[in-house]
Amino acid sequence: MLAALAWQVELGAVDAIGEAPVDRFEVKPEPKAAPAAAAKPAPHAPVVVPEVDVVAEARAMSAAAGSLEALAAAQEAFPHCELKRGARNFVFADGRPEARVMVIGEGPGAEEDAQGKPFVGRSGQLLDRMFAAIGLARDAEDAAAALYITNVVPWRPPQNRDPEPEELAMMRPFVERHIELAAPELIVLMGNPACGSLLGKRGITRLRGNWHEFAGVPVMPMFHPSFLLRRAEMKRHAWADLLTVKARLETP
Repeated sequence: MLAALAWQVELGAVDAIGEAPVDRFEVKPEPKAAPAAAAKPAPHAPVVVPEVDVVAEARAMSAAAGSLEALAAAQEAFPHCELKRGARNFVFADGRPEARVMVIGEGPGAEEDAQGKPFVGRSGQLLDRMFAAIGLARDAEDAAAALYITNVVPWRPPQNRDPEPEELAMMRPFVERHIELAAPELIVLMGNPACGSLLGKRGITRLRGNWHEFAGVPVMPMFHPSFLLRRAEMKRHAWADLLTVKARLETP
């Protein structure tokens, strides 16, 4: 059994799906055939399940939230996102809500899912070092030097895949309200899913380094730290983008 478990880990299995083990070698009795003369039950009328506009429901729930605490509770209670069924924790935000800069990523990874905070794994450690280089930190006492960090989806996608378009669409009203309540001076979008969700555009290599706008707030797209961990030669572009952000903050 231990060797079989090690083999699964080597194949890349990282999450247990069921709560109880399944005996794949259990011999199950053959189902008995129904008597030929048995009368068939009368067919029932089809059950009509009304369709739910999940985006409209998300918009209504998020609009009713008058504070970040209320928004977190509403988003965690949202029943239509299947990602929550496979995640350990709801991951809302970290840092200081009154910070001038709001960083928005794509979704929690394994470490974030375990701790319930965004950007705490290897990518998060690199993100902290990147912003520390321009004098910003999520734990800064001064709001002017602080960061506020969240994601476009609050639950970990299976195997760290990108969020699906449907998942981004139903979570977007919550992200919009999150931005409205936090009221940052500027936003940094990390990676393609975040850009696709809020800007409706993908192609981070083309988008990065240029200012965009969302709901009247300046937006700077940047390479996601996980990409920079794989492509160290691209860090020079991230440094240029950080300097652009710093210059914008220092401009009266």
